[in-house]
Amino acid sequence: MRYALTVFGVKDSSEDMIRFLHSRVHPVDLVISVSDKVRGKNSIAGGTGLKKLEKELGIPVHEADSYFLTDDATRALMDDNEFDLGICMGWQRLIPPEVLEHFKTGVFGYHGNAGYLPFGRGRSPLNWSVILGDTRFNLNLFRYDEKPDSPNVFATETFELTPFDDIRTAQYKNQLMSRRLAGKLVRAWEKGEVSVDTDSKDFDSWYEKRTPEDGKIDFKGRTRDIYNLIRGVTRPFPGAFCERSSDGVRITIWEARPFDQIIDFSDYRPGEVVEVFEGRPLVRTVDGSLIINKYESADDAPLKPGDILS
Repeated sequence: MRYALTVFGVKDSSEDMIRFLHSRVHPVDLVISVSDKVRGKNSIAGGTGLKKLEKELGIPVHEADSYFLTDDATRALMDDNEFDLGICMGWQRLIPPEVLEHFKTGVFGYHGNAGYLPFGRGRSPLNWSVILGDTRFNLNLFRYDEKPDSPNVFATETFELTPFDDIRTAQYKNQLMSRRLAGKLVRAWEKGEVSVDTDSKDFDSWYEKRTPEDGKIDFKGRTRDIYNLIRGVTRPFPGAFCERSSDGVRITIWEARPFDQIIDFSDYRPGEVVEVFEGRPLVRTVDGSLIINKYESADDAPLKPGDILS
């Protein structure tokens, strides 16, 4: 069988891309995802089952038993069929060469950063960009090869990261630009005009893998760094956290804002709750203060003035 357009994905963003392409751009002939067993073994932020798309949209969904597509059923799928164009959205793993070689036009996926590939290769680039306080994001649609995030760029769309964005609103912008790039790719493919630019003048740099424990807040840091961390790992990610020093209870902070950098809070220590306004704790930082709009404590006890967050 020949599959003209195949989408690889495991996340809610994958589902959005499939629905967009299938209804507005070009029919999707096959979805390659992973089984419930694989999802259960991997921490996938925004991970979702895509099997429902068979019933809802009539698209066959192959659920691999390996995130690296090395299981026997996936190998048989590749060997027994023909493939033309692949689009990878929300996969978070390398597609192995033995799969890539089956796609006549190639498999294309997304990667972005504040600069230009191969700058900013690696993991969680959108989270890192928010955490580092970057003000723009260059989203590249590029053709996969055996290396991660190679500068085989088909097209790029750029969007702004404002001080008011958190990771979820950044994902919304990313989603809009991903759709735009996918539409460009499919239209070029339909005309037989897909080409990539490999002439990068930039240098290699890497974003490291992030784990839930990387969300730990250091109240010895500056307000902007604490704020950027909180907004960079909020839902659908595990969140930024600290501990109430009196009892070691974990406090997960989902939303906060810089409050004031002029008021003298020197009578309080960094990380100390100065006051609580309508359930929102005001916390002193090294260079100012932060107001926490949404948080959870592991024991459900609210924060109160005098609590120290460490």
